Amino acid sequence: MYVTGPGHGGPGLLANTWLEGSYSEAYPDVSRDEDGMRALFRQFSFPGGVPSHVAPEVPGSIHEGGELGYSLAHAYGAVFDNPDLVVACVVGDGEAETGPLATSWHANKFLDPVHDGAVLPILHLNGYKIANPTVLARIPQEELDALLRGYGYSPRYVTGSDPEQMHRDMAATLDEVFDEIAEIQRAARSGDGARPRWPMIVLRSPKGWTGPDQVDGVQVTDTWRAHQVPLSTVRENPEHFALLEQWLRSYRPDELFDEAGRPLPELVDQAPEGDRRMGCNPHANGGIVLRPLSLPDFREFAVEVGAHGATTSEPTRGLGRFLREVVRRNADARNFRIFGPDETASNRLDAVYEVTGKQWQGESLPVDQHLVRDGRVVQVLSEHLCRAGWRATC
Repeated sequence: MYVTGPGHGGPGLLANTWLEGSYSEAYPDVSRDEDGMRALFRQFSFPGGVPSHVAPEVPGSIHEGGELGYSLAHAYGAVFDNPDLVVACVVGDGEAETGPLATSWHANKFLDPVHDGAVLPILHLNGYKIANPTVLARIPQEELDALLRGYGYSPRYVTGSDPEQMHRDMAATLDEVFDEIAEIQRAARSGDGARPRWPMIVLRSPKGWTGPDQVDGVQVTDTWRAHQVPLSTVRENPEHFALLEQWLRSYRPDELFDEAGRPLPELVDQAPEGDRRMGCNPHANGGIVLRPLSLPDFREFAVEVGAHGATTSEPTRGLGRFLREVVRRNADARNFRIFGPDETASNRLDAVYEVTGKQWQGESLPVDQHLVRDGRVVQVLSEHLCRAGWRATC
């Protein structure tokens, strides 16, 4: 599954789901031809259409991207209890400056390689946010590498500006890291209990890559200006209109589409089929894989009050006993977890520890309690991850 963190990365999902046919299956009025292409373009970032980021109605997406910082948390949430799922998550270097994202790097300390899937973070360093350089793109390479290794990752670097060479380099790197992920999982599922150092990719490319190099004599490519609208007066300025046409024709659409605007068969044949398509992944269309929880009768956990003032009780202890049975009943289905900011016991929910522990892949000491490799409780002090980020799990 693919998660694009930067909000303006939305066209990467829109375009590819249209090319593979899944978008047209969901929305037949956006057909895979010239008329459908026109409809797709006109609804993009327009009232009554779809936003520039990936809205929930876009097939194949679980992450909107309109608010930066949550992509990696959503990616990790999606792979919990999905041992065969790998999520490639593109993290923008501007997004990497947000609090939720900075915390999300630590999610690898909770990922169980035996029962969970894997996340492949792809940190995209193109150097600039709206009007300023990004922090991670301007620190020395050795400092960046030390930071990512300190987070527990094994980074690979794909750097350059020539598209053909970069495509080859990226493809080779993906082959390498997917093989490494498979080996990590094979070793863990064969009994190796060591916490793995998961691979990640750092993709360094120019801002505004393949776009207009200069506009009105001012450098655009590889500057902060590429984050803006480089050609904002195409209706009034014939030179800008010509430059826009030149830019779009540089992608050689005449070699990719027939006269009716349909993608050529050799292009369509490159896409997977059925549920292997980006927009048809069951994990990205949650209603397909949802399973109802087995719940006990809540009345069984009621506090008996025989007389006014005669009973002492704590409501959340009753809730804890209820949740204990929810965990027990759904242990085999593995479709229920409890996330919290280190307050499961202090909130009087600790009855759950009678049937499960706290999932933890880091070092354990004799003074620790309830830490296990595979548990149904996940505690991390960042409420961004607990409340807003890891909601992708269940």
